[in-house]
Amino acid sequence: MAGGNPAAWRRRDPADRRSGARLSQYLAFDYGQRRIGTAIGDRLTGAARPLATIAQHSQPDWAAIDRLIADWRPAALIVGLPLDEDGGEQPITEPARRFARQLEARTRLPVHLADERYSSRAADDALRSARASGAMNRRVRKGDRDGEAARIILEQWMAEQPG
Repeated sequence: MAGGNPAAWRRRDPADRRSGARLSQYLAFDYGQRRIGTAIGDRLTGAARPLATIAQHSQPDWAAIDRLIADWRPAALIVGLPLDEDGGEQPITEPARRFARQLEARTRLPVHLADERYSSRAADDALRSARASGAMNRRVRKGDRDGEAARIILEQWMAEQPG
C-alpha cells in the first residue's frame, strides 16, 4: 500500500493564502451503499493513502465528510464512478453521480468523476499482498477495502491528468 514518509502527510502543508486550499492535494471518495472509502493524495508525488471510511445509511455522514474537507483543505474532490466492464452504468452509478453533485453543491469545490472499474479488485489484491508481505500485520477490516479502493481511484486519476 502507498503511504510514503509520514512526515509528507502532515496536515500543515503550505496552502494557497487566498482560498486555504492546498493546490496539489486531492480528496477521493469510493461511494458505496453501506460505506464511503476516502483517500488523500498529492499531485506532486502522485501518491495517495487511505483515510477514514465513512458510514452510509439513508444518506452520507455529511458531518464526517465536512470534517475531512476542513482538515485537509483539498484543491478538488474525486468521486469514483462505478461502471460495468463494458463502461455501462450499474444500479449504483446514479447514486454515485448524485453524491458527487451534492458534494459540489455543499463544498463549492471542483468535483471530478473517475472511472473506478476494477478498483475493488485491485484493492483486494493490494490488501492481500500487504498481509502476505508483512506490511500489514493485522486482519483486514471491512472499511480497509473501501479506503484502499479510494486510494487506487485517486492515484489513477492523478496519473491521467496532464502536466
